[in-house]
Amino acid sequence: MAAEIHSRPQSRRPVLLSKVEGHQDAVSAALLIPKEDGVITAGEDRTIRVWLKRDSGQYWPSIYHTMASPCSAMAYHHDSRRIFVGQDNGAIMEFHISEDFNKMNFVKTYPAHQNRVSAITFCLASEWLISTGHDKCISWMCTRSGSMLGRHYFTSWASCLQYDHETQHAFVGDYSGQITLLKLEQNTCSVITTLKGHEGSITSLWWDPVQRLLFSGASDHSIIMWDIGGRKGRTLLLQGHHDKVQAICYIQLTRQLVSCSADGGIAVWNMDISREEAPQWLESDSCQKCEQPFFWNIKQMWDTKTIGLRQHHCRKCGQAVCGKCSTKRSSYPIMGFEFQVRVCDSCFESIKDEDRTSLATFHEGKHNISHMSMDISRGLMVTCGSDRIVKIWDMTPVVGCSLATGFSSP
Repeated sequence: MAAEIHSRPQSRRPVLLSKVEGHQDAVSAALLIPKEDGVITAGEDRTIRVWLKRDSGQYWPSIYHTMASPCSAMAYHHDSRRIFVGQDNGAIMEFHISEDFNKMNFVKTYPAHQNRVSAITFCLASEWLISTGHDKCISWMCTRSGSMLGRHYFTSWASCLQYDHETQHAFVGDYSGQITLLKLEQNTCSVITTLKGHEGSITSLWWDPVQRLLFSGASDHSIIMWDIGGRKGRTLLLQGHHDKVQAICYIQLTRQLVSCSADGGIAVWNMDISREEAPQWLESDSCQKCEQPFFWNIKQMWDTKTIGLRQHHCRKCGQAVCGKCSTKRSSYPIMGFEFQVRVCDSCFESIKDEDRTSLATFHEGKHNISHMSMDISRGLMVTCGSDRIVKIWDMTPVVGCSLATGFSSP
């Protein structure tokens, strides 16, 4: 349970302020308490804990509560000190935390889902509790009465959720790699559109209501920025992680995107520049450079007496090309490709003199990260995952927010 304190503010990388240990199983959610030296954690070990930093610099659980089922998701509303905990059995439980963060009182149980709860959001204005689950649905319930208002079902597990409080639009990512935009009403909802672009399940979403941008992270290791306000659909593809992207947070003030992956990678993307949209991949029966047939093009292979080639795609122009016409690899940060990707030989020639300086910084969190949240006002981040460790980071050296105050070393 001891906190390890490090102070290295001059470095241009995240500074690990504290490590909080004590959970007996994976930590599924961790949230920083605004204006407090404290963290709320929920774990697969069926416990919900509130950790406060003592004068000694160590974190001790001021609240330790055991639930009936593993905790899978959590939402906390600081002004009213209401906490909602989603469980593996599909129920969501509401508690009220005392002003000194030493006591947690049970309020009510919501029968939200028939299976594991994957995400929760609470809207104070409408008193709605909105959640997604592995029963393939989104549900919204009234927190005054505890009754179900509406449900909408998808074809696969609903994995993550974002909600626009002003317009009552919900974004739901699922295991098929699809994102559904819904308009929620009191007892019904309508599907506005579905967004398709990822090749793997959606693992995380972030909605910026100011610029009306949606960011999605997926198990295909990529992030997509969707311009919802401009109705342009997919606008940017970001590839720099080497494992599934599990958590994202967009900092509107500094135009930076922070993302974390399962292998402990932490990336900070500069979104305050004019980037280029990656092209959609073109389909062809033969190489669009040398016109050699691909291996499924039986007719051309027969007519030309040649063996078919394997199809590849140039990441810069999107053309379908063969291996001989795409022998080069290059990073192309302005299009979101932070590591070496396949480009056709002609595109390689066209960009070889361009500035390909990285537009993101990459850092090592040194533990599995399945969940992350930020206190943007203090430049703080908390990460947690299957290794049962919770880490608190000062992100100000890399994101340029105001200096962290509450978590500074003594």
